Amino acid sequence: MVRARVPAAVLRRLAHPAERTGSATRTASSRRLRSAGRRGPVPELASRTDPWLRALGLTAVVLLGAWLGLLVVGDVRVSVGPMNTTMTLRPSFTGGTKINVSPLGALTLDSHVAPVRLDVNVDQLDPARSQALVDHPERLSGLQDEVAHDVEHGTLDLALRSCVAVVSGATALGLAVYRRPRRALAAGGLALALLAASGATAYATWNPKSVLEPRFSGLLSSAPSLVGNARSIVTDFDVYQQELARLVTNVTKLYDVTSTLPAFQPDPTTVRVLHVSDIHLNPASWKIIASLVEQYKVDVIVDSGDTMDHGSAAENGFLDPIATLGAPYVWVRGNHDSPVTQRYLEGMKNVHVLDDGRAVTVAGLRFAGIGDPQFTPDRSAAPGAEESQETAGARLAGALRAQRDAGTPADVAIAHEPSAARGTDGEVPLVLAGHLHHEGTEVMKKGTRLRVEGSTGGSGLRAVEGKYPDPIEASILYFDRDTRRLQAWDEIRLGGLGLTTAEVSRHLPKENLPGATPSPAGSPAPSGPSRRPSVSPSASTSVTGPGAASRAAP
Repeated sequence: MVRARVPAAVLRRLAHPAERTGSATRTASSRRLRSAGRRGPVPELASRTDPWLRALGLTAVVLLGAWLGLLVVGDVRVSVGPMNTTMTLRPSFTGGTKINVSPLGALTLDSHVAPVRLDVNVDQLDPARSQALVDHPERLSGLQDEVAHDVEHGTLDLALRSCVAVVSGATALGLAVYRRPRRALAAGGLALALLAASGATAYATWNPKSVLEPRFSGLLSSAPSLVGNARSIVTDFDVYQQELARLVTNVTKLYDVTSTLPAFQPDPTTVRVLHVSDIHLNPASWKIIASLVEQYKVDVIVDSGDTMDHGSAAENGFLDPIATLGAPYVWVRGNHDSPVTQRYLEGMKNVHVLDDGRAVTVAGLRFAGIGDPQFTPDRSAAPGAEESQETAGARLAGALRAQRDAGTPADVAIAHEPSAARGTDGEVPLVLAGHLHHEGTEVMKKGTRLRVEGSTGGSGLRAVEGKYPDPIEASILYFDRDTRRLQAWDEIRLGGLGLTTAEVSRHLPKENLPGATPSPAGSPAPSGPSRRPSVSPSASTSVTGPGAASRAAP
């Protein structure tokens, strides 16, 4: 008999099966732990940050997809009167409406506040419709209803197209990013909800009166014709429809078949005053002023001082172009203008120098003014500067009262320093000033409107002292010829090229807006401040720092 010999290790495994199973289990567990260590942390620990990342990612997909959708398929072609236009919605922080009239410029309206802006591009004019409108002006009376209907129809089409655009764009991008239909549909739904919320916000903040106060940017020569005339605003009419029709008419005239700009036809019921200040020996200012006089058919120019920089006799030749500007020139002395400068201007034809409350009637308006009591061409600190300005303001106010008692009240007062101009509050409807090198408008406590002009010379020879040069600023003031009250004003800001590009902002006093109660005749017009920042009391006495020491800095 043959005996097989079995190894002892095999016998032990056969005799103790539990030990064998436990060892195998421990080995498998060790392998799983090592494998898990190589793969990284367990999924439960990583999932704690996923909701925030997913929400951020989904938001980015919704916004980007909606924007791409509007960009690709969100345009709507609409005929508005005789114009062929393209309307579209664009993301925006401020909202509003932008009307592009290429190549002449663009109009911006503060029509609403929402995260979307309405862009209207004027592509071209329909030759037959535009020529019929030019040849038959009587059709302008029906243009109001036609334009309103076209805009309403185009807006509805744009709303539907925009809904489709944002849903399609967000859904398509969501599908490309997540590759899950449910996530893609969620992105499309959120995009639609965002557009609906934006539309509701725009509707709630809709301002039809924004058509009355457009902002123009583009060719300076186009601004008067495109923005149009300022005129009396009566209370009982539909401002949006009528002014939108007027805008369409202006654009139609600009796009005449000859493709040339028509001559600006000023409203015969207005007197146009060009307000300039703080030229500071910039020779380019005379060309700009002459261009504005020609473009806007200006009746009178008002200069609120600091025409010179040092007031020396050697600078007097700089003033000679005033005689060729094409309009009467009313001037008051600034703190950079000397008595030598004043005497030189007094000898020039068609120049009216006002000082010590003296008054003069030009173009149907009566102006009274006073020169700056300080002469600080070196920007030195003059003792008692603030007190001297208050004294000058009181002296001008006394002269205004005397003229009113004599039956010849002034319509406009002029002073160089705003702190002196404040002394006329309650004595005149409007007072003009400069000195601060930036524009500002406010209505003072007793109802007098203070209008401060920026630097028409771009701060002159000192324009290169700062990091960026100051803009060249001026204003066109529109007065009613019969009542001699301010109807509106255009703030004009020129860039580096001056005569080439400009920004023009139309502003109306509150009492001239539709629905306002007209102010009593013969008293200062009570109204709210302009949308631009008002001139603060501290700013009127200091530019570089508090106290009288820095008052003479400009």
